[in-house]
Amino acid sequence: MKAMISREPGGPDTLRLEDVPDPTPGAGEVLVDVKAVGVNFPDSLIIEDRYQFKPPRPFAPGGEISGVVSAVGSGVTGFKPGDRVFGSCGWGGMAERIAISVSRVNLIPDAMPFDEAAALIMTYGTSYYGLKDRAALKPGEKLLVLGAAGGVGLAAVELGVAMGAEVIAAASTQEKVDFAISKGAHKGVVYPPGPLDRDMQKALSEDIKSVSGGGVDVVYDSVGGDFAEPAVRALNWEGRFLVIGFPAGIPRLPLNLTLLKSCQIIGVFWGAAVARDPEGHQANLADLFDLYSRGKIRPHVSSTYPLSRAGEAIKELTERRARGKVVIKI
Repeated sequence: MKAMISREPGGPDTLRLEDVPDPTPGAGEVLVDVKAVGVNFPDSLIIEDRYQFKPPRPFAPGGEISGVVSAVGSGVTGFKPGDRVFGSCGWGGMAERIAISVSRVNLIPDAMPFDEAAALIMTYGTSYYGLKDRAALKPGEKLLVLGAAGGVGLAAVELGVAMGAEVIAAASTQEKVDFAISKGAHKGVVYPPGPLDRDMQKALSEDIKSVSGGGVDVVYDSVGGDFAEPAVRALNWEGRFLVIGFPAGIPRLPLNLTLLKSCQIIGVFWGAAVARDPEGHQANLADLFDLYSRGKIRPHVSSTYPLSRAGEAIKELTERRARGKVVIKI
């Protein structure tokens, strides 16, 4: 089979399309003929050895897939050849076939196409876990989403609206903000592309306060870098700041702000949460399927690539050009 392989640490240009042996499903696994692969920022980190997990090389990146079960391993119940599934695999998804534990796959609703299924689980799973389980977002609260036009950011916008919050979309261009507003955000803030000096950070914090009418209750930060501190400074009393990711760099926050605002800095590690609480994950997935069926959420696939151009797909994310989700179709 064909797979996009990482043999040494480096950027997307180091990936190579290779012929590799077909996998065989082991006990408790299903073999999936991959139809679509969602591309995420961790794909860029894992091939550079900068992610929390470092799989042994050679390996294929790609942490979420959708496809059709072609074989099942011993002891598997609940799945059979021909079933349409999606799953979270961590890596290995950018290949024509993958053997994956049944604990990591779910059946796809009949109305959901493969590209949307591959664009759902990581972005909406992360965002829903963050907003519901970590921030306990309440109807009527004000939610600021940094990086609102990207995959997880756009999911947070849609979910925030569905959960009854007033959503403020923040992004680096007016075009991106307008796009997030077209997906349901109520208001928007344009921030400079960065880096930000102290005056620029202060101005951004004041802009957030002005647009929100004094401050926000929850910040969903999928950007990091110089943008984190201004957002924390715009938090209301007992606000919650969700740490999602760091494409702009890992921020350093003055912790006296948490005392002055009695606010919380909350980490959101969805992958580890799924492993620790699979029942909670299944309950959240049921909620997401329900929201999808009612038209409250729908993954926006902004661009698709063939497997042979997977490096270009990852580069679109790292260069922050994506509007919604980038998907590889196989």
